[in-house]
Amino acid sequence: MKWIGKVTGGLLGGLVLGPIGAALGALLGHQFDESDAQDAAPPAAELASIGERFFRASFQVMGYLAKADGRVSEREIAAARSIMQQLRLDATQVAEAIACFTAGKQPAYDYGAELAQLAAVCRGRPDIARVFLEIQVRAALEGNDLEGPVRPLIARLAAALDVSTLEVMHIEAVLRIQRAGGFGGARAADAASAERELAEAYRVLETTAAASDAEVAKAYRRQLHRHHPDKLKAHGLPESMLAHAKQRTQQIIEAWEIVRERRRIH
Repeated sequence: MKWIGKVTGGLLGGLVLGPIGAALGALLGHQFDESDAQDAAPPAAELASIGERFFRASFQVMGYLAKADGRVSEREIAAARSIMQQLRLDATQVAEAIACFTAGKQPAYDYGAELAQLAAVCRGRPDIARVFLEIQVRAALEGNDLEGPVRPLIARLAAALDVSTLEVMHIEAVLRIQRAGGFGGARAADAASAERELAEAYRVLETTAAASDAEVAKAYRRQLHRHHPDKLKAHGLPESMLAHAKQRTQQIIEAWEIVRERRRIH
């Protein structure tokens, strides 16, 4: 799997268009916060190993969750294919992803052992643990809306990765907003829709309408920092998975623009 980590950043650029895309492009050119700059980068071989493990486990676990109720539906297969397409995987990567998905469906696949290995890989890397969980929730939402045995299995995955129940609820809420089309690049036309859009924006930023302007801005920076593709890559996230991080970053920027305009923050 020598191709992992070699997918260019330009391949992901098509995911972000218009003014928001321009803002995102400028943002990604900035340096990390000083705290990250002080962290020693892991050896390249270690990062490559983490990336390979992350990729294989992503689609193996996806296959296991799809088969959790005894059969894999056409909708679940389509969901997995959709994730591959959204990640802009090339033909070689798609073939590898399908092989991993198939392996995860097999009766001999050991979910418990996988969770233990994932926990070891993600130890000290909570942000990539969250990305892994987000990808699984995203696939499960598209595949069967988290029904049946999938939800408790997701909860078990979250526990293994040390992600709280509250955080899982937030991930699901944010991904449901994204799945419904996000903010669509255009502001709501009526008052009720505008209020709903604003509430969703606060949810994406993990803050509330009761927070001060300074607190909202801090929440925005925190979410942006957490999902920064360069930071995640430095922690071992393979480039083939960075499209997901870019989509989440775009969603965070859009949410901030909605809140900023409503509050008239300059």
